[in-house]
Amino acid sequence: MPFRGLLDWTVVVLTCQHTDSDYAFQRELEIRQQRGVLSPRALLLTVSDPQERLGSGGATLNALLVAAEHLSARAGHTVVTADVLDDAHILILHTGRDFPWDGCSRAFCWMPIAAAEQSVEGPVCCLDMLLDCLSTKVCVGSPPGVWVCSTDMILTLPSAQKISWEGFSGVQVMSLPGDVSFAANHGVYLTDTEGGVRDIVYRGSEERIRSAVLPDGKVPLVSGPVFFSRSVSERLLQTHVTPPLDGCTYLGMDSGAPPLQISLFLDVLMCLCSEMTEKEFVNGERTGCSSPLGPQGAAVKSARSVLWKTLRGVPLSLVYIPDGRYDYLTTSGREHVVRLTDAGTEKQILSHIQEVHCVNEGSRVINTVLEGSVRVAAGAVVQHCHLQGPIQVQPGCLLSGLDLNSSTYLQRMPLTSDIILQGHRVQLGELKLTVFTVLGAYDSLEALSDEAAGSFLNQTWSQFYSRTGIKPEELWAPDSGLCHSLLEARLFPVFMPKGGPVGMEGVSFLLGGSGSAESWRAAWRLSLREVLCLTDQQRELHWREELFFSAGRRRAEDTLKGHTDHNLLPSIRAAVLGGQQRELLQTLDSVASGSSSDLGIAARSLACIADVLGCLAGEGRGGLRSGPAANPSWASAFSLLEQGELVAGVQELAKQRVLWLNRPDLLVRAARHYEGGGQILLRKAVMSAHEFMFIGQSEMPPMGEWQEVECPARLDLSGGWSDTPPIAFEHGGVVVNVAVRVDGKRPIGSRVRRIPRPHLVLVSTSGPPGCCVTTETVCEVLADLEDYCQPHAPGALLKAVCVCSDVVCVSSSVSLEQQLLERWGGGLEVHTWSLLPHGSGLGTSSILAGAVLAGVYRCTGRSYDTSSLIHAVLYLEQILTTGGGWQDQVGGLVGGVKVARSHATLPLRVDVEQLSLPQDFLSALQQRLLLIYTGKTRLARNLLQDVVRNWYSRLPAIVQNAEQLVSNAEDCARACTEGSLSGLGACIDRYWQQKKAMAPGCEPAAVRTMMNALQPLTLGQSLAGAGGGGFLFILTRHAQQEENVRKILSSTQGLGDFTVHSVELDMEGITVLQQSGEHAQ
Repeated sequence: MPFRGLLDWTVVVLTCQHTDSDYAFQRELEIRQQRGVLSPRALLLTVSDPQERLGSGGATLNALLVAAEHLSARAGHTVVTADVLDDAHILILHTGRDFPWDGCSRAFCWMPIAAAEQSVEGPVCCLDMLLDCLSTKVCVGSPPGVWVCSTDMILTLPSAQKISWEGFSGVQVMSLPGDVSFAANHGVYLTDTEGGVRDIVYRGSEERIRSAVLPDGKVPLVSGPVFFSRSVSERLLQTHVTPPLDGCTYLGMDSGAPPLQISLFLDVLMCLCSEMTEKEFVNGERTGCSSPLGPQGAAVKSARSVLWKTLRGVPLSLVYIPDGRYDYLTTSGREHVVRLTDAGTEKQILSHIQEVHCVNEGSRVINTVLEGSVRVAAGAVVQHCHLQGPIQVQPGCLLSGLDLNSSTYLQRMPLTSDIILQGHRVQLGELKLTVFTVLGAYDSLEALSDEAAGSFLNQTWSQFYSRTGIKPEELWAPDSGLCHSLLEARLFPVFMPKGGPVGMEGVSFLLGGSGSAESWRAAWRLSLREVLCLTDQQRELHWREELFFSAGRRRAEDTLKGHTDHNLLPSIRAAVLGGQQRELLQTLDSVASGSSSDLGIAARSLACIADVLGCLAGEGRGGLRSGPAANPSWASAFSLLEQGELVAGVQELAKQRVLWLNRPDLLVRAARHYEGGGQILLRKAVMSAHEFMFIGQSEMPPMGEWQEVECPARLDLSGGWSDTPPIAFEHGGVVVNVAVRVDGKRPIGSRVRRIPRPHLVLVSTSGPPGCCVTTETVCEVLADLEDYCQPHAPGALLKAVCVCSDVVCVSSSVSLEQQLLERWGGGLEVHTWSLLPHGSGLGTSSILAGAVLAGVYRCTGRSYDTSSLIHAVLYLEQILTTGGGWQDQVGGLVGGVKVARSHATLPLRVDVEQLSLPQDFLSALQQRLLLIYTGKTRLARNLLQDVVRNWYSRLPAIVQNAEQLVSNAEDCARACTEGSLSGLGACIDRYWQQKKAMAPGCEPAAVRTMMNALQPLTLGQSLAGAGGGGFLFILTRHAQQEENVRKILSSTQGLGDFTVHSVELDMEGITVLQQSGEHAQ
């Protein structure tokens, strides 16, 4: 997938404190690379701290060493060399300590935010928000070096920062504003007038913090990323071989060096502060880092001395972003619930909710499946759960990690407001368990039980003891040495020695529900800290991934069955990248099979299967998606679909699909055949237009009497493409077009007569006088008609007319000769003509089909109205398998300017309204419309395939464009009825832009040159039809501009052979000429 960032990282390192997190977190990084969040060229590394409590400085030194080691190996070196830093942009991200409200750390905490323009569907975690902020706003333009940042915060910046990096050398910190009260528990920078950092104050006195106040009344928080230039990064790298700092790295640990804890801000950066003295730095006692007076005092002093000698003198500067925002993810449950409910605008993110009305707008449901009546109140959050109602989630609650089996307990549990209930996947020795914890949103995890702030389930500890009979010594062993905080209290039952895993009943008792103190005492119990330490993050992430894909499949099913305009391609790509294609294909098979009552759904489902197969092949691999789809291996499935055996046809397609999955080229060919199957169903859906064909009986004319019909061409003024199935019946279409004569003639027509000999003589002539081509096809037996559904077969259109109009029945056992004699007393001779060049864009083939049908109906003694002809052409084109919309026949069969509409439903029905226009407007329009033949042949069929595929995928740009096509057509109709030439011209110009958006590539370079040259003369201009070539029509600013147009085009280079043609409005439409008994001309 394309990389979306602006800074192309050389290496991205994610540090984690638990060794068993390596694999799980590495996979998360790789998934982001596949989704385009990270550059495909970036080296991704997950590095666990070589020891506990390494500190942010130690973790940075270790991560830098590992990054340099990998880059050195890539460059062919056998030892670590700093030369690899010369052109490297390295990002080191620290996951930090365990987060009580997400077992996968703050970095992978999901946020209720929909990512903009995702090509691959996926969550937005704190890590993703940070990566986006760093790659697109903070680090852009920085020279080679190392960026270091913690993932325990959310940075919000309004725009990319304009930082001058020219000639930069040293260390630069980025700071965001904060209040003095907030800074009391955090750090602030003290700066000089030049932006240099004088000191770093961590949890200092209010007076000391106030000395950092800036003119805006805020203090610069120690809050953001740190940049080490290439030269400083080399100095840091050198310390990995210098005792005692080598104890911070895995190489030192493997070499037996004693472990050491170093702080990034209070050790590494502190020695760069201008006001710091060597003595104060080496010997100073500072809150938040290792003490030089403690058990490791000598090592701490020695490490600080090394840092001073290595780094002192390097300039440390600060960039302050006054309009930025810093949100530190604290251990406050209430703060986290509010953070989630305040973020984003959607109440559900990557979830499936069966009864959406049960979920309040002020709540958030994240990566969750809710079945039945699950009522989620405003201010509540449900994440990573699969629940079955009836369940009531009260305001302020957070439910996380609960599986379907939890639902039974939840339905009976006394869940009050502001409760946080979580399921944790832990590994306890050989046991893999799900452990449940319950806390109050207002509980302070670190407050001591005898302090005023101490509480459990939002109540005082004494209230809890009184209600349950539990004693303090049962929560905190007297000799454990642990502080009596909620974080350390062994509250949560895990395992019964004689009964196995406890499950939800343990927390039910704590909440005042079922259970007993005796059972609670008999169980093995863990504290929240122990639960977090024992969390199996690989299983936790796997559970979330399973939910993500399950919810995605359910949403896909709802999207298809509900005819919604949701783009499924990102979800399909995510499923394929996640190896979930089998399950998704089964879902799509099921939807297709169950949609016999709405073949539009089934057709779109098969198109989605084609998209899955295309994604499996890989982007740009296996060949083009458009191509033939008539391999004999798929014939059986296609035959079943043609016969209306939908379930059997879908099953046969799936059976054949299995044989085409092992190579990219086979996958693409299979995708083409699934699109072919979808086209069969689409044709059958459009054939529902047959309901609106009303063909009556009338007197049959004498043998040999010609029935001659002439039709104008059509110019589409706006709305084209919205008439194209499936858009026409899934979105609804509106088209405004006009019937026109070209160079004073109706260019399309047919003549039909009965002849004594019982055969069919089909003659077609196409092309302008002097370069026309005539073909004659004679059908003596039924076998001569069998290729009527192959558009390129000789006489295919005329054969299809004979079949569609029931002149003959191809599947009958009665011979053609006998059928013709019994029904019509002889055969038919059909002549058709078009004076227009092939690919004109003026609707020739559909209008010609209408003309021939009219002639055949009249010749065989049947009556019709124009509406029936319009629907009959739509039906015929499905039989002919050319597809296409309904606007062409509307334009040529109905005279004048009209607006035609189809609604978003099946059966497909077209309603036409002839517009009543002011006479002066008609005259002005007549004098200002011109046609220019571009000399380019249009390729509408290729365009049609792409448009239908993009519509089935519901690409957002295509959906938006379809809406704009319809609204522009309504504006166009209004401009015409109001007599506004300028309004009509503006609609035509907009329409051309919409055509180009719908079918990129429909504007050849020569046409663009031609339109640019003519622009000063025109109010509006567009290629007729789908574009790509054919005729250009223009609405000129002034009347009678034909000669000026010729002059301009003749003096413009690179246009090729063009011709200019006059246009006359045809107010009659299809016209039956005086019958005669003369021989065909």
